[in-house]
Amino acid sequence: MTSSPSDTSVSARGLIKTYGEVTALAGLDLDVPGGTVLGLLGPNGAGKTTAVSILTTLVRPDSGSAHVAGVDVMADPRGVRSRIGLSGQYAAVDEHLTATENLEMIGCLYGMPRREARRRGLDLLEQFRLMEASDRPLKTFSGGMRRRIDLAGALVADPPVLFLDEPTTGLDPRSRGELWDAIRERVKGGTTVLLTTQYLEEADQLADEIVVIDHGRSIAKGTAEQLKRRVGGEHLDVHVSGDGAVATTESILAAVATGPLRIHHDDGELSAPVSNGVEALSTVLRELESRQVTIVDIGLRRPTLDDVFMELTGHEAEAEVSS
Repeated sequence: MTSSPSDTSVSARGLIKTYGEVTALAGLDLDVPGGTVLGLLGPNGAGKTTAVSILTTLVRPDSGSAHVAGVDVMADPRGVRSRIGLSGQYAAVDEHLTATENLEMIGCLYGMPRREARRRGLDLLEQFRLMEASDRPLKTFSGGMRRRIDLAGALVADPPVLFLDEPTTGLDPRSRGELWDAIRERVKGGTTVLLTTQYLEEADQLADEIVVIDHGRSIAKGTAEQLKRRVGGEHLDVHVSGDGAVATTESILAAVATGPLRIHHDDGELSAPVSNGVEALSTVLRELESRQVTIVDIGLRRPTLDDVFMELTGHEAEAEVSS
C-alpha cells in the first residue's frame, strides 16, 4: 500500500478522463491537507463530479494517480472506500425506509455490527436535529431533511475523509446554513473535507483553500481572500430602469472598466471592475445624469468570488449547462 505525504489527506496528480470526444478532466492536480476543507469550485460540466468519482473509486481515470487517507486509489479501492464518506448531489437514501433504518443499513454495509450501527445512527439523528422524525419513512421528508440524512449517512462510519459533491444543491437558504454548520462541526473534529460546489458563497463560507476549475483544468488556487485580491480594485454596481437604459449604461461603464462587465439585462443590473473607485463613480454618475438614465441604485464594493470567476473564465459560475 503506497502512502501519500503524512500531512495530505487527499492528493491527485495529472488526472485525465475522457468520455468519447468529451474531456471531463484534462490533467487535474489536487492537494487537501488533513483536517481542512478544499472547495472545488466551477460551473456544471467543469469536471468536479468526475474528480470526486475518481477519488472515491467510482470511476477509473485514463491516466494520473491519486491517494486518499494514505491509500492508492487505483491499487487499493477497497481500502479507500473503508476510509471515506460520500454525499452526492442527490440523496442516496431509500425513501421507503425510516431515517433510523436508513442509517442502520448504511452502517451494516460498512461492516459495523447492527447494534453499533443503530447506536451511531441515533447519535447522528440527534446531531442533525431529526430525532422527532426518526421513525418516519423518508418519502415524507422535505428536501432539506433528506439532504441532512444523506450527510448523516456519509458519517455513519466516522470516516477521516469526507467527499461532498454539491451537497446543498436545491436547498433553501435556511437548510443550506444548517448543513454548513454540520460540516463545520465535522472539520473541528479533524475530518478532512473535499467540497465541490457552484455556489460561490458556499466556498467562501467553508473552504480553507479553493481550487477553481474550468473545462477539466485548474485555473486558480488560493484562499478566498487571495483569489479576491487577484481581481484587485473595487467593483461599481449600477441598477437602472427604463427603455434603453441597460445599453446606455453598458457603454458608459465600458469606458471606465478594467475587466469584463457583468450584465443582467432583465433586472437592469450591471457591474464593472474599476481601478479608481471614487473617480469612476463620479464619472459614471455624471454620464448617466447627462443622458437622463433613471438610476435605481449605484455603489462601490469589494470584489467577491463571483467577480474572481468572471475575471478568470469570462463567464459566471452558474452560466454553463451540464453536458
